[in-house]
Amino acid sequence: MVQPGMLLKLIACEVFAREVNYCASLSANTIDVVFTDKAAHDRSDGLRAIVQQLIDDAEAARPYDAIVLGFGLCGNATASLSSSRVPLVVPRAHDCCTLFLGSRHRYREHFEDHPSRPFSSPGYYERGEGDSYLRESTLGQTLGIDKSYQEYVELYGEENARYIMETLSATSHAGQDDTVVFVDSPEFAHLGYAERFRKQAEADGKTFLHIAGDIRLFRKMTDGDWTPDEFLVLKPTERVAPCYDWDQIIRAEQPAEPPESR
Repeated sequence: MVQPGMLLKLIACEVFAREVNYCASLSANTIDVVFTDKAAHDRSDGLRAIVQQLIDDAEAARPYDAIVLGFGLCGNATASLSSSRVPLVVPRAHDCCTLFLGSRHRYREHFEDHPSRPFSSPGYYERGEGDSYLRESTLGQTLGIDKSYQEYVELYGEENARYIMETLSATSHAGQDDTVVFVDSPEFAHLGYAERFRKQAEADGKTFLHIAGDIRLFRKMTDGDWTPDEFLVLKPTERVAPCYDWDQIIRAEQPAEPPESR
């Protein structure tokens, strides 16, 4: 159910600037928006610290009805985030491409068999320099399938590690096609980034694949339409915890009790 008339803080990656600003302008809510730098995605721990500080700053600044995050799980960057006094709203998304596509189901459709396939969007493309016009999906990292053989041995034993590596290797070789994806929503197609991306990708010897984007999750995010199947609404002090699945993706985790209360 849409909740108009709220005062919201929206913290998002700058690659969503067009989508967030467009949808915020259509919303009946009052929304204060702040964007994090695209480069912050390069280190999950660093991004987590930045976002947590922005959450803390927001709580101290104004009496917001909720703080909304415009991020996916993004290689566990949003894991353990929490607010102390107001609800924290987080989309159920493995990474930012889920938000560009409009649902985790479409994300699974396009990336389940290619968890590291590079993609781009108007936001990534206009903020990219050199090779950074592409973004690799963090699905492999999120699902824990980006480890070395030795790491799998330490976790699961030698026989299981060998099986995992053989399975992942077969999947990887089956999907090796040098394809790069551009996700472009109709609202921003007039910018012409898809064609410019195609030319650059083909000049780099890559196969261009265009996929239609959908801003529906951004509309739901800004309108306060936080349905539980697509958004996790955490109570104050609850923390984001990853599920490593295709359905929930994230769940609420209760804060640890202080030793003296046990």
